[in-house]
Amino acid sequence: MNEAKRAEFASEIGLPSASFSVPAPSFFRYALAMAIQELTTEQVHTMTLVEKDQWWLTKVYRGDMPQLNVRSALTGMLIGGVLSLTNLYVGIKTGWTLGVGITSVILSFAFFKAMAKLGIGKEMTILENNAMQSVATSAGYMTAPLIASMPAFMMVTGKVVPMWQTFWWIIVLSLLGVLFAFPLKKRFINEEQLPFPEGRAAGIVLDNLHTDEGQGDGIFKAKLLAYGAGASALVETMRSEIVMGAIKAPFLKLPDYWDDLVYKFATPAILGTPLKDLTIRLDSSIVMVGTGGLMNMKTAMSLLLGAFVNYFLLAPILIKEGIIAGANFKAITMWSLWTGASMMASASLFSFFSKPKLILESFTQLFRKVSTRKDPAGAKDPLGEIELPMWIFVVGIPLIGAITVYLGHVWFDLHWLLGLIAIPLVFVFTLIAVTSTGLTAITPGSALSKLTQITYSVIAPGNIGTNLMTAGITTEVSLNASNLLMDIKPGYMLGGKPRHQAVGHVLGIFAGALVAVPVYYQIFHGDISLFTSDKLPMPGAAVWKAVAEVLTKGLSALHPTAVNGVIAGVLIGVGCEIANIKTKGKFPISGVGLGLAFVLKFADSFSMALGALFFFLMKKKATDPKSLGYRAFVKNQETVCAGVIAGGSIIGIILIILENVVFAPR
Repeated sequence: MNEAKRAEFASEIGLPSASFSVPAPSFFRYALAMAIQELTTEQVHTMTLVEKDQWWLTKVYRGDMPQLNVRSALTGMLIGGVLSLTNLYVGIKTGWTLGVGITSVILSFAFFKAMAKLGIGKEMTILENNAMQSVATSAGYMTAPLIASMPAFMMVTGKVVPMWQTFWWIIVLSLLGVLFAFPLKKRFINEEQLPFPEGRAAGIVLDNLHTDEGQGDGIFKAKLLAYGAGASALVETMRSEIVMGAIKAPFLKLPDYWDDLVYKFATPAILGTPLKDLTIRLDSSIVMVGTGGLMNMKTAMSLLLGAFVNYFLLAPILIKEGIIAGANFKAITMWSLWTGASMMASASLFSFFSKPKLILESFTQLFRKVSTRKDPAGAKDPLGEIELPMWIFVVGIPLIGAITVYLGHVWFDLHWLLGLIAIPLVFVFTLIAVTSTGLTAITPGSALSKLTQITYSVIAPGNIGTNLMTAGITTEVSLNASNLLMDIKPGYMLGGKPRHQAVGHVLGIFAGALVAVPVYYQIFHGDISLFTSDKLPMPGAAVWKAVAEVLTKGLSALHPTAVNGVIAGVLIGVGCEIANIKTKGKFPISGVGLGLAFVLKFADSFSMALGALFFFLMKKKATDPKSLGYRAFVKNQETVCAGVIAGGSIIGIILIILENVVFAPR
């Protein structure tokens, strides 16, 4: 589910939202009355764990149906590796990560169905497709450290972390997350039967695609995905001066921004600063339009409001007064990010702590027996042969935890004692993250990272590198643990082997790292100064860096107007969350969305708002279920958006590398 829809859903049921941890498409609209068998609410509360496991083994488990095998593993690694680039591109632009599970399911389903029709293969089973999405989803989420903690650390230290260190660091963190998930699966999925809405949605989509009724719908989804990707890739290609010049067709080149046509005749400005220098532009790319299509109107309009305030009002005034030294995105954002970061941090933290029941539930559920009956003493585990073995948890966490502490000490000057403190913090935060994800599909990564930063600002005051890397440890590990359990949920619903999904998740970790890390280093090719530039805005890293600097250096290091911005940001962020709680989510402004606009370019905020508005209007206009407009833009909104994002992002990454490396001036 994308961040905006997650926040909206959470507000409706009175649970906190989070920022900078977005994103897979939401499929709550799908009817649940399918072939999937599930326990009733009464059974969940009255049956013992052994009885629940025996019921699942008898009613749901599909035995030795093919699932994680060579083709599903390789397909997942290939698709996930490629789609990890979409996360990398969107993350560089917005600070978000997007789930790729549903996209990978549709792609693999369509590919193997086509192969079967050509007589050169056979269709995937439902469990093969499910195992494949576990691999692909894991690969897709590997980019999170590359757009947050790692570039922030490089910016504050001024040193480029070697690629091989980054590669192994994010792999170790991800493996630790998988290990922390092992002991929680029995409790949260088997015993508590938590919904894990995003995983549940994936299970329902898989079930739908692999029934006779869903076959045609699956092909239609694949076509929409292809059309969206093709259109977005074509636009990105036609925007490239290098490509258009290479094919001798410069007359076909699209302008980078549509307003370039205006500047041939006039130079519109605010208080003497040209609009284009304020990033007030209309982008010809449609990638951010697709990203906006995964938002709700509340978040999109909050983005637009924040962008107008920052770029039409504050920036022009501060540039004229000389407080912002320079009329460009980097100069503007070096001032405005303090307001935006404080707004997002205060909103997410207040929202997180405003529902203490969720936090308490994280711990009480771990030790509580829900059923009113007790299993017989010495009752044999019905799933002992196929369940995740506990010895891996007992051996693995101390081992990988020790490796994490050692690498943090050697590579990032993280004191070993401070690293050791981070490991139990990981377990605490993982409990909170998994509970939140299990109930709402929201993983409060932003709030948890800020809590770690606050903790270490007290334990290790003044050590900005420690502040960033410990937050990276707790956040990335808890995210990976939550993602694994989200992946296991559809397998549990469909009768798959949990061990297979865990192995698939590990394969995806390596697949994502092998693709995303080298590409990432090619994008900035060792030049840290490119971070937070027009080409590589890196808003997520900018916020992490800003919070760390405030916590370690204090507000006195900032310009007085920036201090005022921080204070205003805190008040506005908390005020928006209070208003949302009081109105049960009906307050029209999102504090996170408003703050995010202060660290994005106006053009990106505007494009995302246009995307959200387009699909909002389509829902109002296309009401006939049989019409193409309804089938494409209402029923399959997320599929279209995923295609647009994937096609444009992958081509965009290739073009950045071509421009910065292959054709860069020597």
